[in-house]
Amino acid sequence: MTSLLLAALLAASSPTTKTGIPYLTDDQAQPKELVKTIESRRPGGKLLNLDRVLLHSPNFAKGWNTMFAAIRNQLSLPGDLREIAIMTIAVLNKADYEWIQHEPEFLKAGGTKEQLAAIKRLKADPKLFKPAELAAFQLTVEMTRDVKPKQATIDKVRKLLPDEQTVELIGTIAGYNMVSRFLLATGVEAEDSTR
Repeated sequence: MTSLLLAALLAASSPTTKTGIPYLTDDQAQPKELVKTIESRRPGGKLLNLDRVLLHSPNFAKGWNTMFAAIRNQLSLPGDLREIAIMTIAVLNKADYEWIQHEPEFLKAGGTKEQLAAIKRLKADPKLFKPAELAAFQLTVEMTRDVKPKQATIDKVRKLLPDEQTVELIGTIAGYNMVSRFLLATGVEAEDSTR
């Protein structure tokens, strides 16, 4: 009984998302093995606010972590294409958290500040982007806005990428649209605004 009361008091004093879901503290985040696995993927080995919300459901957090670990580290899809898709989704869905988390990843994958500015305006300038990057941008826009992309867009992507990478790009776009929708529905905020 006292542990339930303590947990309730901790939750009441913890920062919450914009929608009122409490961010779990390091002490509350369970199971510890899963927490360690998630921390091993994170910069500085620390949980993100996203993780602190996902861990309300450890099984969901485990599946999430497995899928996004694969997307981020185990695919043949080039990092620049992955990050163009993620940044474009962040703009289209107004998912600021996603943008903040991935801007350094975009630059690390070879992206430029000029490309970021173009993505923010949703204008992929052919002078700034390679053909495969332009195709990834277009596919992301269509999948995010319309759900079903045009066949001509799929055909263009398939001319530029092998089918393995085409499937991975489509899966990445679908996955990160899920991320932005989860972030917006739960109200997860950037780490510096809650701690």
